[in-house]
Amino acid sequence: MEERLSQKSHKLVLNNRKSSNITGVSDVISFDLNVVLLETEQGILTIKGNDLHVNRLTLEKGEIDITGRVDSFTYSDANGYGKKEESFFGRLFK
Repeated sequence: MEERLSQKSHKLVLNNRKSSNITGVSDVISFDLNVVLLETEQGILTIKGNDLHVNRLTLEKGEIDITGRVDSFTYSDANGYGKKEESFFGRLFK
């Protein structure tokens, strides 16, 4: 029960398949125009679509806004992505 209290709330809002607001994001693993890969409180979230853009990213608050045509959201466990590896932004700003 204590573990649940320490987790941030995870919420996903999709508006007309054109914009998405997501909370409970702990890391951005990767992104391009067709796929955005996020680590969330509920596991790895893969967002697939076309012309995807990260418009706002606030990792301190765990929030991200994405625009573009969204085709799918898929969750998976973080085990396959090796959380101990360096994040995308960690590699970018090295």
